[in-house]
Amino acid sequence: MQHRTVQDLMTHGVVHARQDTPFKAVAAMLADNDITAVPVVDDRNCPIGVVSEADLLRHEAVLPDPEGHAPALRLGTRDRGRAEADTAGGLMSAPAITARPHWNVVEAARAMDRHKVKRLPVVDETGQLVGIVSRSDLLRVFLRQDTAICEEITREVLHRVLRVGPGAVGVTVADGVVTLRGRVTSKSLIPIAVRLCRAVDGVVTVHEELGFDTDDSEARASEKPNAVGVIGYTGRH
Repeated sequence: MQHRTVQDLMTHGVVHARQDTPFKAVAAMLADNDITAVPVVDDRNCPIGVVSEADLLRHEAVLPDPEGHAPALRLGTRDRGRAEADTAGGLMSAPAITARPHWNVVEAARAMDRHKVKRLPVVDETGQLVGIVSRSDLLRVFLRQDTAICEEITREVLHRVLRVGPGAVGVTVADGVVTLRGRVTSKSLIPIAVRLCRAVDGVVTVHEELGFDTDDSEARASEKPNAVGVIGYTGRH
């Protein structure tokens, strides 16, 4: 199965700042390019941090309320230093959490979730900036047409990987929700089929209404994990 990678989804022409880029220049970059953050790079074009709208707004948030309606914002020493900075190097969140072009959507999404970030600068093998991928970029996989999802599941998952005979299992896809109906040779194939279908780009969830000819669950439980080659496909999810 072919999965879209960060390389396929990322923005290639990346607007970026240097450490000495002034506050107002960073604000202009965001406004002029209709973006919400820019990576900050060093002299080698390697990302060292990211400046976002939130970082710029922090600068305003620490100022006294001119009408006295809101109490002063209390920040730690580090955050106050960033709030009072006037260049990208002082404003940025660091270090930069980066992705690689060959990562799949799952790897990039997990990195964003783990580090609580909305975007990842993408670097090559030398660490240099080659793109940026955002949460909205990753969500583009769910815009994939239902017909394309159905064709890939039928051709790649059922026929090529699981060797399910033509017509044995029917596939319907509606708004990314996959339903499998039919019959397979053994009970152990059912969870494998579900996991493989969930791994197809654009699939939201999978429902199965599958019967089986042989209940091999007890026999499979006693086998070694790699005894059947297709099990290797389940390690991704």
